[in-house]
Parts: sequence; C-alpha cells; structure tokens
Amino acid sequence: MSKKLLMAAAVASLMALTACGTNPTNAQIGTATGAVLGGAAGSALGGGTLGTVGGAAAGALIGNEVGKRQDQKR
Repeated sequence: MSKKLLMAAAVASLMALTACGTNPTNAQIGTATGAVLGGAAGSALGGGTLGTVGGAAAGALIGNEVGKRQDQKR
C-alpha cells in the first residue's frame, strides 16, 4: 500500500511541475522533491501509510523552506 501512495505522490508532483506555464521556482521544486524523498524515507523508516504521509509532509515543508532561501538569494 505504501508503494502505491509513494508512486501517486511522485506522479502528482511531476504533473504539478510540468503543468506550470512558467518555470517552477526553487521553492516549488524543493516542495515536490522533499515530498517524494520524505515519503520514501518515512516509508522505509516508519512503514505503513502514516509513516509515508508524515515523511512526505515533513519533506515538503523542509524542501519548500530550502527552496525559498535559494530563491531569495537570486
């Protein structure tokens, strides 16, 4: 079940990024990348749906903040 959820998150992230009319910001890229990596880590460490979703949420938050800082440096 968690692999299906992880794949769904990855596909949704890719669809969201490719649907943009303009180039995505670093914050958007960081959010998507963090969600996918966090979901994978949460699934590997915590297992189950809760670990995957929690990891994806934490990864998205961290990735967004890192991306925002990179955007501000520009």
